[in-house]
Amino acid sequence: MRTSRISKDTAKLLERAAASASPPRRTTRSSLARFAHHAASSGVNGTTNGAASQTPDIEDGVGPPPKKRRRGSDASLPAALAKPEPDEDEDDKLDAMAAAPSKGARRAPARARKPVRKVADPSTGEQTVAPPSDWEEMYNVVRKMRAPGGVAYGAAVDTMGCERLADRSASPRDQRLHSLIALMLSSQTKDTVTAVVMKKLQTELPAHKPGAPVGLNLDNVLAVDPNLLNQMIWAVGFHNNKTKYIKKAAEILRDEWNGDIPDTVEGLTSLPGVGPKMAYLCMSVAWNRTEGIGVDVHVHRITNMWGWNRTKSPEETRLALQSWLPRDRWREINGLLVGLGQSVCLPVGRRCGECDLGLQGLCKAAERKKVVEGRRMKREAIKEETVKVENGSAIVKTEAIVQGEVKVKKEEEEEEWEE
Repeated sequence: MRTSRISKDTAKLLERAAASASPPRRTTRSSLARFAHHAASSGVNGTTNGAASQTPDIEDGVGPPPKKRRRGSDASLPAALAKPEPDEDEDDKLDAMAAAPSKGARRAPARARKPVRKVADPSTGEQTVAPPSDWEEMYNVVRKMRAPGGVAYGAAVDTMGCERLADRSASPRDQRLHSLIALMLSSQTKDTVTAVVMKKLQTELPAHKPGAPVGLNLDNVLAVDPNLLNQMIWAVGFHNNKTKYIKKAAEILRDEWNGDIPDTVEGLTSLPGVGPKMAYLCMSVAWNRTEGIGVDVHVHRITNMWGWNRTKSPEETRLALQSWLPRDRWREINGLLVGLGQSVCLPVGRRCGECDLGLQGLCKAAERKKVVEGRRMKREAIKEETVKVENGSAIVKTEAIVQGEVKVKKEEEEEEWEE
């Protein structure tokens, strides 16, 4: 009994000593928040406006448990203590959120931009589509990269695109047929393969009768055996289906279009195997008329990656781009972005370290590691091109290097991209 009483007394003394030695409580934002909450609900010393506080209803007094908040967050603070929100437009808020890289992201920071959005005319109330705020700057950078000497110049589309595969020695009608056939063959097929198959048809397609010219014309397409035609185009993707489409389309051209290709988008898309992309490109190439944007997988992929549109199909991309892109760019944009997609902005293994959009912070999807490495190599190249003055007292950089575009290609990365 005595031992237990002593142990109890000792425990009490230890508790008192620990309580007196504990450091004073530190005032934090959470404690201020609790104080402000209780002061606002019950008043000072339990009164409100000088009157005794009333007991609240059970639903008012018992609320849901407080949400956990991250350190530094103002979500649990009262309005008087929370940080004020900046006075900015809602579009700007969403833009900043989209531009800010997420935690762990490996993308290079892009300049803040206003995305495509609908705006209303204050006087009439009519709504129009406003383009991305920096679209023209990006467009001009791509133009420069695709020009001779640029990093994206010399793509396959520049020499073997469908618009370049018509035989210029043939009649205008046959040239229009060549453009249509080339577009039909190009689906799911590389430009290099399409060019080889087109050359084969233009030089080896049998004549429909003795003494007639050999090559690609409507009469020879109508007369050729489907099996032979299939063998001649076997290298392209889905050659079995394309053989059927070409033979059927040739019959429609003979019966309904007087042996020529249709001169309208509706007429072209009525042909088997011809979709909107082919029709708009064919109108530009064969008839020299710009009716719409030819959107293929490169245009669809790259414009979505840039944030110019949020679309799920090439046709949606076409409509989105046509809602704000100036009409004088409709014909050009296909070749620009296809070449960029074939040479720099590849579907797999994008060369962000060589792309001026990434190096200048214009592309929100650029990979940070590649951009940093590209900038470092560009600086090294500038140093290597410096010229020392004869007296050694000054170093002069050549004008070409100061202004411009240093193309650096690493053999190891080339091998990786080819794989």
